[in-house]
Amino acid sequence: MSIAIYHFNVKVVSRVKNASAVAKAAYISGEKIKNSYDGVTHDYRKKKEIVHKEILLPSNAPPEFMKRAVLWNSVEQAEKRKNSQTAKHIDAALPVEISRAEQIDLVRNFCQQCFVSKGMCADFAIHDNAKLHRWGEQTIDNILEKAEYAGHTVNFRSQTKSYKSKKRIQIAKDEWVIFENTHEPIVSQHDFDLVQELRKNKRRIQKCGETNPFSGMVYCADCGSKMYLCRSKYLNDDQEHLKCSVYAGDKDACTAHFIRTIVLKEIVLKELNKLLITVKENKDMFIREAMNTSTQKHFSELKRARKMLAQAEKRISELDKLFTRLYEDNVSGKISDERFTMMSKGYEDEQDKLKQAVNEFTKFIDTNEQQHTDVEQFLKIVRNRTEITELTPEIMHEFIEKIVVHAPDKSSGHRKQKIEIYFRFNVVTATVVADSWEYDKKKKAA
Repeated sequence: MSIAIYHFNVKVVSRVKNASAVAKAAYISGEKIKNSYDGVTHDYRKKKEIVHKEILLPSNAPPEFMKRAVLWNSVEQAEKRKNSQTAKHIDAALPVEISRAEQIDLVRNFCQQCFVSKGMCADFAIHDNAKLHRWGEQTIDNILEKAEYAGHTVNFRSQTKSYKSKKRIQIAKDEWVIFENTHEPIVSQHDFDLVQELRKNKRRIQKCGETNPFSGMVYCADCGSKMYLCRSKYLNDDQEHLKCSVYAGDKDACTAHFIRTIVLKEIVLKELNKLLITVKENKDMFIREAMNTSTQKHFSELKRARKMLAQAEKRISELDKLFTRLYEDNVSGKISDERFTMMSKGYEDEQDKLKQAVNEFTKFIDTNEQQHTDVEQFLKIVRNRTEITELTPEIMHEFIEKIVVHAPDKSSGHRKQKIEIYFRFNVVTATVVADSWEYDKKKKAA
């Protein structure tokens, strides 16, 4: 069963930490119990979220231990030392997908198998105190960043300076060690990657109640900076536009070359739907264009590169053995020092060239295999879509990597602007010339 929020915490109830088994029992059961060991009364009768409580005893336990106060006061009296460990406290989250009766049976069976069957007493209670509506932003952020939900195991997030210190030091993300596909995922890798893409850019809901779908995705072709949305109550939909952020701060550093969002939306929608049709009607042609080569040629070159890599690695291994034999012959006097120097120099040169070739072949194979994987992943995304009628931040990040806007060209009398749309995984790039005059003409005609 998939559980959205995993939580299982085990703590030892120790007098060193001023904790007592009686206090814990009173808390989990919502009762008033006096601790005969230190005379302190613990009253938790105001707790209202307790929906079930139960005591489980082994067959040889006294019947009076079914009374909570008797059971835990007996435990406290049995331990005399000031550093005694009187109990273990387990705090766990239960799946809300199962019924209350199933939750009770789940906990009861767990206590029976792990504790009661081994001669221990177990006192458990179920609290219905989930406050999902009170989750803070930091809690949500931590959940969305956990690769464990995508089926991976992440190690070495933190470390200590030495075994003497318990203080944890956070490690940079690029130094984490991730073991992929170690368990069944709760969310797909595609959904997880899409969430990470969406979280890279802030998407504030405007006062008008709309979210800008181009937030953080449109860039100036001249200076490479992001383009900001200009929207206000004094601008209608036709006037709302994106302009270079550098120009907004320093008009001498770049040019405005703004583009109206309504024009950009029309262009992006048209190119997205054109891509969907191309992929569905002619998948092979799309793959060839995305790979910049025919499929047959791609696999042929990849096969040849793997063969050459294997041969180069084999020859490097042979040269290592030859070096060893050559050195032994030189030491034993079978060949002179001059001959040894000349032959070893030739072998070293050959080995250096082979190592360089191995690096090139490895890079070529990795690049082509990754490119082929990216194309297949993009095809999966496209297959799940039909016609797109509205642009949303989710659709933009699912299909598009970035959009580059060039400065306008007014030499023809029209305001023409070159737009480059880079689709995800760099599988394809669309270049369009936006003509504001043509857009206004079509709008008037409609």
